Amino acid sequence: MAGQWVPRDHDELTAGWRLWLELGSSAWPRPGWDGAVRGLRELVKACAEISATAAGTEVAALVRSMHLAASWICELWQGDTTPLDGERMALLHSDLAGFADHALGVRTLLAEGGGWASLTL
Repeated sequence: MAGQWVPRDHDELTAGWRLWLELGSSAWPRPGWDGAVRGLRELVKACAEISATAAGTEVAALVRSMHLAASWICELWQGDTTPLDGERMALLHSDLAGFADHALGVRTLLAEGGGWASLTL
């Protein structure tokens, strides 16, 4: 993800930190992709909370991008309760991989701008 983020104040830094933490934990599925969509739903909820505290900031735009990236996958797979066969597993994997690429870009941008790029979770 191209660009640069520099927090303008403590509140924006805090919102960026919270988003960075969320992207490092709840969004990623366990082995076998079990619970992947549930994790994305949790991320969407967290994004809504972060957005409320980050209105009018660059973090708010990053939160919106994460919300959009996660929401369409949740909506697409929401009612799907059929066990995954190889073809459908590949489709889910592709959807989640696209989200993961976007999330990694946002997370990297936040870490560089927030000054915590040396931290790993």
